[in-house]
Amino acid sequence: MATWQEHLGISLRFRDQGFAEIDSGDLLQGSEKLWGAAAHAVKAAAEQRGWKHNGHAYLHKVVDDLDLETGDTQLMDAFRGANRLHVNFYENAMDLDEISQRGLEALNYGYGPRNDNRYFSRSSVYNRHEAG
Repeated sequence: MATWQEHLGISLRFRDQGFAEIDSGDLLQGSEKLWGAAAHAVKAAAEQRGWKHNGHAYLHKVVDDLDLETGDTQLMDAFRGANRLHVNFYENAMDLDEISQRGLEALNYGYGPRNDNRYFSRSSVYNRHEAG
């Protein structure tokens, strides 16, 4: 099983690959990579907290739990936007503007790795883990 740091690294890699795919014109692969970036960022947050995250249903539960933990009710909206990117991989129904918007919203809101990202900060959970 991957560590939360590995999931975060995967998220970064998929984010970069997703935008590169979009830049090259492959909107389907770009959509799926951006979904993967968001999913692995959620998995990193779950792994950091010791929560289950193996499957789509668990990812939704993690986002619900993060909402409860932080009081941030917009998390689920951002996650739903990222999930639409996953659906687009199969349906090919989104244009470049919508894919870019959904990707940026999800990745800049809290699913994508950022230095100031509160979901991967040195939280009390992380500090307890590090000390143990």
